[in-house]
This record gives sequence, C-alpha cells and structure tokens, in this order.
Amino acid sequence: MRLVRERDGAVVADEVELAASFLRRLRGLMGRRALPPGRGLWLEPCASIHMMFVPFSIDVLFVTRRGDRPLGPGARAEVLEVAPRVRPWVGLAWCAGAFGAVGAIEVAAGRAGDLGVAPGDLLTLEAA
Repeated sequence: MRLVRERDGAVVADEVELAASFLRRLRGLMGRRALPPGRGLWLEPCASIHMMFVPFSIDVLFVTRRGDRPLGPGARAEVLEVAPRVRPWVGLAWCAGAFGAVGAIEVAAGRAGDLGVAPGDLLTLEAA
C-alpha cells in the first residue's frame, strides 16, 4: 500500500507496512539497517516510539484516524504532530498533544520536511 496526502496527491511513502499487533509494534524497525526511501511503517495503536536498536534516523507522523475504515486500503488519518529526524539508538518521540493520537507513521528521515507534511494534513492508504 502507498500513503498519499489528500490535498495534492503527494506520495508520502510508496510502500507502507502495517504494524497492528503488539509484537509487530514492539519490534517496529529494530534490527533493520535502514528504512529505504519511499518506505514507511504505520504503527497502530501508538502515541510514542523509541529508537532502541534502530541505527538510523526517521521522521515520525503522529496521527488520528478519520472515518470508520479498518487499517488497510482506504484508511484515512489526520496528522497531529511531526517529529523530524528522530535520533538513532537513543531517540524517543511522542505526541505531546496525545489527545486523539492513535497511530505513528515512520518514514525516512527528512521525508516529512521535503514534502512539507504538517499538522492538519489528511493522509490516505491506497492499494498499490
């Protein structure tokens, strides 16, 4: 699946993995050497992340869901907060306005800034 910003069709991530189980969220990006450009990981439920055993920086988009679609194609989310360039190994990030934050979308470091992703943006998962 790919993640697209609704207002202009910008592709935030060409390929998004979903992490909805406890174990999948716990593992997250641990043990990987990199998050290739264009890839992302959507963790739900999630309002904070850690970078233990993750040797590269990432951008994190904290989101709340919009609509009643289950997590998968057609799911929509509104960005509540962007944590840019979260540091490897020791970084932590959380949604300070955690009211309503139900997910975290991890993308390559700098991707959110490159696209100008900001609070209020609506994102949609599309089948690839």
